[in-house]
Order: sequence, then structure tokens, then C-alpha cells
Amino acid sequence: MASNRNQETKPSSDQTNLGRRRFLDVMGTGLVGLSLAGSKAFASNQTSKVGIVYNKPNDVGWPKQADWDALKESVRGRLIQPISPLHACKVDPDGETCSLALKQIQNPFYLEEQAGATQSIGWANAWESAPSIYAVAAHEPQDVAAAVKFARKHNIRVVVKGTGHDYLGRSNDPDALLIWTHHMRGATTIDAFVPVGAPAGHRGVPALNVMAGTRWLEAYTEATTNTGRYVQGGGCTTVGAAGGFTQGGGFGSFSKKYGMGASSVLEAEVVTANGDLITANAFQHPDLFWALRGGGGSTYGIITRITYATHPLPSQFGIVEGHINAKSDKAYQRLIKRFLEFYDTALHNPHWGEQFSFNPDNSIKLFLMFQGLKAEQVESAWEPLKKWLDEFSKDYVFEIKPSYIPARDMWNYDYWKAHHPELVELNNNPDHAGIQYWWAPNSGEVSKYWYTYQSRWIPKNHFRAGARTRFAKALFDASRHWSLSMQINKGQAGASQEAIDRGRETSVNPVVFNAAALLILTAGEQKVYPGVKGHEPNESEAKKKIDKVNAAMYIIRKLTPESGAYANEADYFESDWKRQFWGVNYSRLLEIKRRYDPDNFFRCHHGVGSDGLG
Repeated sequence: MASNRNQETKPSSDQTNLGRRRFLDVMGTGLVGLSLAGSKAFASNQTSKVGIVYNKPNDVGWPKQADWDALKESVRGRLIQPISPLHACKVDPDGETCSLALKQIQNPFYLEEQAGATQSIGWANAWESAPSIYAVAAHEPQDVAAAVKFARKHNIRVVVKGTGHDYLGRSNDPDALLIWTHHMRGATTIDAFVPVGAPAGHRGVPALNVMAGTRWLEAYTEATTNTGRYVQGGGCTTVGAAGGFTQGGGFGSFSKKYGMGASSVLEAEVVTANGDLITANAFQHPDLFWALRGGGGSTYGIITRITYATHPLPSQFGIVEGHINAKSDKAYQRLIKRFLEFYDTALHNPHWGEQFSFNPDNSIKLFLMFQGLKAEQVESAWEPLKKWLDEFSKDYVFEIKPSYIPARDMWNYDYWKAHHPELVELNNNPDHAGIQYWWAPNSGEVSKYWYTYQSRWIPKNHFRAGARTRFAKALFDASRHWSLSMQINKGQAGASQEAIDRGRETSVNPVVFNAAALLILTAGEQKVYPGVKGHEPNESEAKKKIDKVNAAMYIIRKLTPESGAYANEADYFESDWKRQFWGVNYSRLLEIKRRYDPDNFFRCHHGVGSDGLG
């Protein structure tokens, strides 16, 4: 339901009482929400037609075997039937094959290599990871185009999986044809890239060209380790460099300096809803180009290639890790207010990124990254806070530790293994080429079953005098319920002017430019697998955690009624999703959607034009 601006929707765990099938039947109609500022007027005039009615496997219109055989021939044998890595566990949960599978799915690279797997196991009462009956294992754009044309002919839904990181489950559907771009790999440096259709004399710029299945690990290796340039991508090495990350906006540790991933895109090659392969950039199909940079994935077309501008490397990168523990509630409230002031004066600038968290145990955990600062500048930045903590040493215990990374070694595994082995995990599966690793702190998300995942952009004024006291109180009250992660690189207030200017040319929700940070609250569990005996989710435990997160986020949303949420990291049950995810850009995005996909063929949960599906 969309709430009235003069009403408040209090936290609810109603979604925990919805059966999965019932949810799927009514998905998209606004089941549950914490919306404090939605409006019926906004929703009513922004509704798209439902579009094509998809055929499902048991429907009369589902393709015959001869049709599938013809598709297989047209894509040169690249039509496969995916299998869930948990299939053996559902058959024999105590068997050796299941034991091996449960071990393998803790490796994100293994999950990416399985057409029938996703990085998340599912979301309580929302979706469960399930393989499609058929998938086109695409190796080139023509495979993608053939799959789209086949699906259009037979009215079948299409889902796209590159690496399968989507929290909202949009890269899997057992009733859809999966287009799996994993094999479309490649990252190439271009010294002077000129977009197709640019006028004569247009000056080329350094760029990186990546294919649809490329991960940020390969993109960073080519751009930084091999070439000595920087490309703005995601924090996780296993996230895809040409998928939903960029199409939803895309933030990395240094986005305060270099902007969002979407704002560095120079060109995209796209398969449209009618199966055509077109190139979108500032000179041709500029409307589609705008929509692809922040308007959400799996909505306007399927990207097969994307080209990013690259940037000069800074002098060095670095990390600040640590914690501050308060010895009482009163001391913690004082600490929160002081830390907000410290952030505003010392860290709210293009040099800093990543996060700090406020926790129920009266601690602030620190994991921040920086670029372009010398050691003495880092020490100077933190000195006022350390001095204040020393003055009140009876109330606080703290450790704040900086470390420094040569810029060209930022994604060099050998460097991390030698200097910070606790921060990297190596892919030890034998069936892969080259060195593959992921950041150890991200291990907690691999094969996770989510109970909830919510975000909120925090306007910069809340960190400043006049509003700071109230915000500090809200953070303290919310932290009584749950931990809150303040991710400063995902707000563009305080970013470099060049990054902001490029960002304003994208379709990302404009509230991001007034946001100092993105606040994220999550709850979930690993080693929980629906349908696997002995590993089923604990529904009562899930409900308790959802209620706590909802209670915490309610406090924050009440304080920030005109803000929004990041579409790539948002609540599956968000009722006011159009305004929260895209704000004033939604109506223009919907017009572009209708222009390039008039039959509303591409639809996904809470994507532009997805009314009637989800």
C-alpha cells in the first residue's frame, strides 16, 4: 500500500505471514511497507500496462521439444538445462554429494560457474533460488539476440544472470528462459575511445571495454594492475562489471572521488526487446543511454558490452580499521554525536569511503578506505577524534589503525597475501584459469538466506549542527534494535565536483547527491536452505529479526521522509518503490521503457514498468 504523506506506517512483520505462493500471486501491489512519504497521486499516474502474458511450463503455449531443439541449433548447441547445486541435498541431505555441495556453495566463484545457482539462497517469503528449465549459455551477442527472439515468439519471460548477485532474486526464475552471460568474458584497454556516432574531431579518452560476463576482478586487473589506470566499479571482486550493478547506479569504495559506476559509462551495446543489437551512447539512442545508467537492470534491454572511462591512479590507497567502545549508554550517545561531527569535518570529502557501524553493544566499528592521502594527512585527519577519546578515556576504549597500499597493487592478490592475508580468500577450485580471490569480509554474504535488506540515503544536513543532535539520538535509539552500517561511499554529497557533474547526467535517484551516506540494515543467515531437510529456515527466528530491523529502520525513515533507497540494495517489500528508488526520474524512465519495449516484454521485481509482475 502507498501511505499518505500525513500518515505513518509503523514497522510490520506482515511479510513473514505471507506464503510464498500467495506472495507471488499478488506481487507488486504493495504488500508491506515502511513508507512514510509515498503518495497515491505519484503511484496512480506512473503505472505501466502489464504487457505480454507469459507462458509457463505447463501452459499450452509453452514451446514444444522441437522448438527447443531448433533454438539449440540456432545458438550452436549452447542451450542447456541448469541444475541447482542443492539438487542432491533435496534428494539425499545426508549423502556425500550433498556434503560436497554445501561446501562448494560457500565459494562465490563456484556459484558463478553454475547456471542454476545464485549468490543468495533466497529471501524469506519472497523468493527462493531455483533454476530455469532451459538456459542459453551465451558466448556472443548473437546468442542473446536469438534467445530474446525465441522468448518473444513463444511469450516466455527472460531472466539474465551474469554473476547472480542480485539480492531481490531477479536473476532467476524457474518459469523463465535464462540468458546466462558467464562465458561472455573480456576486458580490454583502449587508449583513446571515441563513441560510435561521435562527430568528426571528437577527442578520444582512455577507456576500458568489458563484455557482459566480465567480473570486476578481471576489469580491475586489466585497468589497474596491468595498465596503471583506475576504473570505478564495485567493492566485491565477484560482482559483474556489465550487469545490474552499473544499471542500478553502482558504488565502489572510492565513489566519493570517481563517482558512480554508471557515471563513467561511455557506451553500451544492447539487445533490445525485439532482438535487435544496437549501440547506445551520448550520440545515438541518448535516451536509452540515460536509462541504462541507473534506471535498473533487466528492464530496457540486455547489455552485451559496456565501455567505461578510466581515470588516473591516485598516489596510494589505504585502510583505516578499528573500533570505539563506550562503557555506558550515556557515553555512547555522546560518542555518536561527536563521531557525526568528526565525519562532517574530517571525512566528508572525496578522499574517504566505505563504512562505520553503530551497534547494540555500544560500539562503533570502523572499516574505512581512502585514496590520494599521505600518511601524515591520514594521521592529521584522525588526530582530533583520538585526542577527544583520550580526554574521556574513562568512558571509551578504542583502536584506530591505518595501513597503506601502493595504488597499482590495490587488486594484486600477491600483495594482499603478503601484507593482509586475513582480508583475502583464494578460489582453490582447480577448474579455473588465473588467480581468483574475493575479500574475506564478503564471505558472510555468500549463499546467504535473507530475512530482510533495507537501505536509506541520509541527507548531509543530518551530520551538521542544528540537526546533528536529533540524528545522533535517532541512531542511538535505532541501534538498540539492530546494527546500522553507514556506507559513506554510497552518498554523493561531499564527492568531487567532477564526479557529481557526471552523476547528474545519469538516471540514478537525484536524492543521492544530497546524501552524505547510505544507511544499510540487513538480517539473514548462512547454511540455511529451504527444501533441504535439516537446513530449513527458522521462521520464528526470522520474524524476530525482521521485526528488529523494521523497528530500527522506522526510526530512520521517520527522520528522513523525503529521502530514498538504493534500488540495488533495498527492501523486497518496499511499497513506495517507484519514488524511493528513482524519485522524479521515474516518469521519464517509464516513457523510455515504453519507447524501447512497448509490449513490456522485459519485466522484473520492482523494475521500471513492472506493475502487475512485481
